[in-house]
Amino acid sequence: MSQADRIFISMCRDILENGTSTEGEKVRPRWEDGTPAYTIKKFGVVNRYDLSEEFPILTLRRTALKSATDEMLWIWQQKSNNVNELHSHIWDEWADEDGSIGKAYGYQMGVKHRYKEGMMDQVDRVIYDLKNHPFSRRIMTNIYVHQDLSEMNLYPCAYSMTFNVTQKKGDSRLTLNAILNQRSQDVLTANNWNVVQYAVLIHMLAQVCDMRVGEFVHVIADAHIYDRHVPLIKELIERPVHEAPKFWLNPEIHDFYEFTRSDVKVEGYVTGEQIENIPVAI
Repeated sequence: MSQADRIFISMCRDILENGTSTEGEKVRPRWEDGTPAYTIKKFGVVNRYDLSEEFPILTLRRTALKSATDEMLWIWQQKSNNVNELHSHIWDEWADEDGSIGKAYGYQMGVKHRYKEGMMDQVDRVIYDLKNHPFSRRIMTNIYVHQDLSEMNLYPCAYSMTFNVTQKKGDSRLTLNAILNQRSQDVLTANNWNVVQYAVLIHMLAQVCDMRVGEFVHVIADAHIYDRHVPLIKELIERPVHEAPKFWLNPEIHDFYEFTRSDVKVEGYVTGEQIENIPVAI
């Protein structure tokens, strides 16, 4: 069993068995028919993935690696807030007539600020510090900017990354670790999607900074399963599991801004059937 499957199954069982229901409470999300979308939730879920051991992609069902990578690059590399620059349609619900989601996600990553002797955005600052001050405890990003929330078509869910570099005894190369902070997550639709995205990001940054990959820690303040997803989750976590596939990242790329979704793939990826037509609460 892959560690991603083991962690996912354990988390889902914990939520179902020990979580708190929001049924009857005043909740914001609604199903397409207008019915309130209630959840079973757990506070403060912390999942740890050792990227040096395996790539954390589920085998219970297929996670679309290239699409997940494409969205991550849309935010971190293109620093875009326009859905017309994506290859998928997952953000269309929140876009205006011009395709913009407002001052959210990629927009915030591209805002420049004064650092050292010049102006940098958050991504360039991370790369600069990883290369020049790798043991700094200040290498982080944050896109939950309160003064811009009123101009965002949705509030960021995964909002902060903190990078931390270590060095193993006897190893001349440094190891890149990171923590993703997420205020809220729909476990069925988004959990492994986000895990895969940020695992890819850590691999990419490690490669361009000549480091090894280490631990990825995922902190979720409100990890929830929607009421209409409960039977889907129960069926999913009883499925057979498979060994983790081997992750490949194009070794020829050493500039973060040259990566594309075609520079990642998984080899030997055996999975269960995809779950079709998952209802999504808005």
